[in-house]
Amino acid sequence: MLGSVILLCISFSLFILFVRTRRPTNFPPGPRLIPIFGNLLQLNLVDLLNDLKKLSESYGKVYSIYLGRKPVVVLNGLQAMKEALVTQSVEFAGRPKDHIAIDLTERKGVVMTDGSIWKEHRRFALTTLRNFGMGKRSMEERILGEISYIVTHLEKNAGKTTDPQTLFHEATFNIICTVLFGTRYKHEDEFLQLNIHCIRETAKIINGPWSMIYEMLPLLRNLPLPFQKAFENRDLMKKSLGDQVSQHKKSWVPGEPWDLIDCYLDKMEKRGDDGSSFSEEQLVFYLLDLLFAGTDTSSNTLLTAFLYLMTHPDVQERCQKEIDEVLGEKEQVSFEDRHRMPYTQAVIHEVQRVADTVPLSVIHATTKDTRLMGYDIPKGTLVIPNLSSVLSEENQWKFPHEFNPSNFLNDEEEFVKPEAFMPFSAGSRVCLGEGLARMELFLILVTLLRRFKFVWPEEAGVPDYTPVFGVTQTPKTYRMGVRLRQFNSVNS
Repeated sequence: MLGSVILLCISFSLFILFVRTRRPTNFPPGPRLIPIFGNLLQLNLVDLLNDLKKLSESYGKVYSIYLGRKPVVVLNGLQAMKEALVTQSVEFAGRPKDHIAIDLTERKGVVMTDGSIWKEHRRFALTTLRNFGMGKRSMEERILGEISYIVTHLEKNAGKTTDPQTLFHEATFNIICTVLFGTRYKHEDEFLQLNIHCIRETAKIINGPWSMIYEMLPLLRNLPLPFQKAFENRDLMKKSLGDQVSQHKKSWVPGEPWDLIDCYLDKMEKRGDDGSSFSEEQLVFYLLDLLFAGTDTSSNTLLTAFLYLMTHPDVQERCQKEIDEVLGEKEQVSFEDRHRMPYTQAVIHEVQRVADTVPLSVIHATTKDTRLMGYDIPKGTLVIPNLSSVLSEENQWKFPHEFNPSNFLNDEEEFVKPEAFMPFSAGSRVCLGEGLARMELFLILVTLLRRFKFVWPEEAGVPDYTPVFGVTQTPKTYRMGVRLRQFNSVNS
């Protein structure tokens, strides 16, 4: 008798949970829910992008999944992305209240904040980055200065193979550091190595299987499970960046900023106690956001670039021919030279497309009740912009499922950028560092292709283009063959 009562109670509880997690009226459709788990058990969290693609084929460009009892709307394809992120940018510009990325950043910084804090800090970042050379010749000089260290490393390995896995992370980290801290670091420096390690490791955890479990089962959050490593890394970075701020405060001269930290301290002093969101703790997370965004995406794109250039030697040779013709005896490349290099531009953009570096963007949330493509979406609903679906959308690209620079060339072999090219997202939440990333990719790739030939090592076997999934995707580890090549230069 007691067993029957217990079974009845369990069944009733599961029924209540099922009823409470049913989709609201006119909510985007999706797969059938399992009580407690939602759709988690139906998703392959190691190959999530493939599952999201299959769900779109079954339920349309806008559909929903549940992580436990938490509804999530997934956007797929250019039309849905534009309608949500551009046309209704205000309605879709929010961030969730409960998410692993929110907990990691403690709702501070700029990437995972919203409302007035986000607006103030995004405006400050855009202004400050522009003042420190974003898109200008001074930023070119910072980048070219860091490239010289890459060149030195590759020259030492000419005729051999080298492991590039941290080489580009070290370079992009240093470039953003010249803006944030007014300095660069030796590649063996403890500060540099610690932060790069934390960035790379955390990127694999966020959006991965353990972060999904973190979302769905809050009772497990304090257990010593793999997602705790992300919080340990966060604490290490907070400590190292806090030390940077403390050191800057000792040398800071108000009104005479040398870097972004000085500008922020000026802002704090100017605002005083007016209720501003500018604070020293906020500054630490602000730096963490900018370091993460400024390091991982560009470096992983560069790793993808050299994987494809090595395994597509015809593409590499055509780039080098164009580079040689355009630069001639010019000592250094300039960002302006891109306008005379349509094929190289096409290759760089095609690399960004296939790299699919931030496939699910950063999770959004609706700021008010709204409608999207005929569906009602309540305020506070989590929204995943599946950028990957746009970058490989069938009707948007000539060759959506292969590496082919022709995706960015018209019939006259002129460079064109299709509307569906949105690796940096779109709308009001578009990546802050897009301008810096574009300049880095062009200057680094052109400089290195001009000086070196890159070959796929014979002993490496068949190349594997399948990326390692995470909040940012990266190619699987590979080695790179380096050969010196002759080029015309006043210093050669």
